[in-house]
Amino acid sequence: MSHGSPTSILLNIGHAMDHWILVVFAYSWGVIAGVWGVEWTELTPFNYGALFMFGAGSLVSGRLGDLWGRWIMMVIFFAGMGVSALIIALCTNKWQIGAALTLMGAFASIYHPVGIPMLVQKAKNPGFTIGVNGLAGNMGIAIAAGVSVYIAQRFGWQMAFVIPGIICLVSAVAFVLLVPREEEAPAKRKAKMLDLPPSVMARVFSIMTFTAVTGSIIFNFTTNGNGELLRERVKGAVQDPAELAMMLFVIFSLASLAQLVVGKLIDRYPLKNIYLPIVLLQVPLFLIASQVTDWALFVTAIMFMLLVFGAIPFTDAMIVRYIDDRMRSRVTGVRLAIGFGVSSIVVALIGPAVKDAGFPILLMVLAGVAFCSFLALSMLPSERDVHKASSSSLKPAE
Repeated sequence: MSHGSPTSILLNIGHAMDHWILVVFAYSWGVIAGVWGVEWTELTPFNYGALFMFGAGSLVSGRLGDLWGRWIMMVIFFAGMGVSALIIALCTNKWQIGAALTLMGAFASIYHPVGIPMLVQKAKNPGFTIGVNGLAGNMGIAIAAGVSVYIAQRFGWQMAFVIPGIICLVSAVAFVLLVPREEEAPAKRKAKMLDLPPSVMARVFSIMTFTAVTGSIIFNFTTNGNGELLRERVKGAVQDPAELAMMLFVIFSLASLAQLVVGKLIDRYPLKNIYLPIVLLQVPLFLIASQVTDWALFVTAIMFMLLVFGAIPFTDAMIVRYIDDRMRSRVTGVRLAIGFGVSSIVVALIGPAVKDAGFPILLMVLAGVAFCSFLALSMLPSERDVHKASSSSLKPAE
């Protein structure tokens, strides 16, 4: 699939919108708290429903993507995200917004198990395709962290949801008009890949799932917590909310570029050789971040976010490399349900945890989580071993 085709453009826009709307609340809850007269730490638990459904809903979304077809699911995604964003803008208290965010999370769960498999199913360079798609998704986070914060402060927090909601509704119409509908649902197609031995597949899937959990914890904590981290520990550098928004935009924009580089490397080298050092380098950077403040923390945040975003393409690349297209949506749904189901608790606890332990302790915990990821990935079989196992499984029994 060409990067410039209407299908790929709209699928990349979908990834940007998915992450944009999903984190608007996390970056505007300070503004909302001021309007409603509460502390921002009181609002963080009400984001739990969105992130829980983002993970748990992936099980249903992935299954429906394979059985119904990915085209119809993407139409539902764009329309659902648009409508739910507008509903969020109508909320007047934390219980209402918690319920509306949960509804939005259910629609947000569609994109990853459906949109990414749809994007890579005919890609000649899947690694770079995933990298470009990851860049689009993380630019959505950058926009939410920078532009949405500015919009919320200047025009009211409701407009921070209304604008991306309208973009999603327009995208839904464009998808129906410009993207050809698939002739056959993925689950009904014939197999095109060799089956790996059950023991090898179980090992790969176990490692994939474990790193999905640890990676999601790190991803969710950093993307949802960086705003308050900088607000608290870069007091000498951040003079006003607009400056903070700009710093966040710079951090996420620069970090997003890592996915293009990683995508290129994935197409040329074994996954394990690239993934291991990226995860290992997160450990010292989180430890450094726990000890520094002001501009030193800003620079360190750019560096650890480069590695956090740089690690994102690997799970999708593993699915492309090891899982047949007929069931990629379901496998992606399972790993997202487990990963984000666990890590959604982390985001809900950001406010209370910061209040009790402080950011330095939590950053040290993230260093430990990253090291656990490294240990798990070190047990991933090499691609040469996987190829041997796949070839031997084809030999007739004597």
